[in-house]
Amino acid sequence: MILRLENLTLGYDRYPAVHHLSGTFAPGRLTAVIGPNGAGKSTLLKGIKGLLPTLGGRIALNAEERGRIAYLPQQAELEPGFPISVLDVVLLGHWRRTGAFGTIGPNLRRAATAALEAVGLPGFERRGIGSLSLGQRQRVLFARLMLEDGPAILLDEPFAAIDARTIDDLMAVVCRWGEEGRTVIAVLHDLELVRRSFPFTLMLAREAVAWGPTETVLVPETLERLRRSSETWDENAALCRREYSDGV
Repeated sequence: MILRLENLTLGYDRYPAVHHLSGTFAPGRLTAVIGPNGAGKSTLLKGIKGLLPTLGGRIALNAEERGRIAYLPQQAELEPGFPISVLDVVLLGHWRRTGAFGTIGPNLRRAATAALEAVGLPGFERRGIGSLSLGQRQRVLFARLMLEDGPAILLDEPFAAIDARTIDDLMAVVCRWGEEGRTVIAVLHDLELVRRSFPFTLMLAREAVAWGPTETVLVPETLERLRRSSETWDENAALCRREYSDGV
């Protein structure tokens, strides 16, 4: 799936959090989105998924394409205490195919079991999701994403506060998604992980500071521009008055 942004502005209560962003996320490309807190990184993913209306510009996707995008929010937005089994969480990845009242047959259950094995949790099907460690819960959520089978996958801080082994195992899954031709966009803070594993980077400070191959983006000059850009934010800025095309 090609994700194309055209002069996109997103925000809350008509106050922009991402300004005039234009560019393309290509199929098979792993792109990291980096920037300081408040830079608009999570806002961008929510906008692409359709959880926020556009304030200006457009995201060149139709409703059907947007519905196929897989999205993993930050762990802070999830409820680990909900009484549900690991298997049932993973089976939610079939939702687009089955709906609320569709039958979960043996083939779909086998696919869920295989996904759990792929993320390193064989035999965890009957465990309660609340009994798992943070890293184990993230493995479960990656298994659910595998069943969603989306052509594009959005990951919001997927490796925050989890151990190095889990990060390595889940990065192997992310790399397979790229090899399968899926578009992967991940909000990250670990610049060494970005340099090591993500060939493309969007450096965001509400506007694009730099966007391109990671080796050309993560250089001292752009990192200094990022720092300077974040220091000039106006928290009370009104909506920009540029002319926009209609959002999609």
